[in-house]
Amino acid sequence: MAEEYTPEIFTLTDDEGNEHEFELMDIMEDNGIVYYALVPYFEDPEAMIEEDTELVVLKMLEEDGEEFLATIDNDEEYERIGNIFLERISEMLEGEDEEEAETDEE
Repeated sequence: MAEEYTPEIFTLTDDEGNEHEFELMDIMEDNGIVYYALVPYFEDPEAMIEEDTELVVLKMLEEDGEEFLATIDNDEEYERIGNIFLERISEMLEGEDEEEAETDEE
């Protein structure tokens, strides 16, 4: 029997004070900086498939002892980290597909 998936949801507030919900896809550390890969959260998984969902990559920063997620302003850093996340997520999804195929065969 398959485990029920419970997504980890982040509510982020943009510069204009609007709240948006995102689902955590992956976390990694690179050169001492923690990065988060998120996608917009949809309660209905079919809605996520139908939408042109874009991966959002943010980094953890600390200011005055408080941690917060921030955008990556450096284009080279954003592209490098984004590509690593895309590769990692692709590998995770391929692994899930293989597990499902094995389960279906049993």
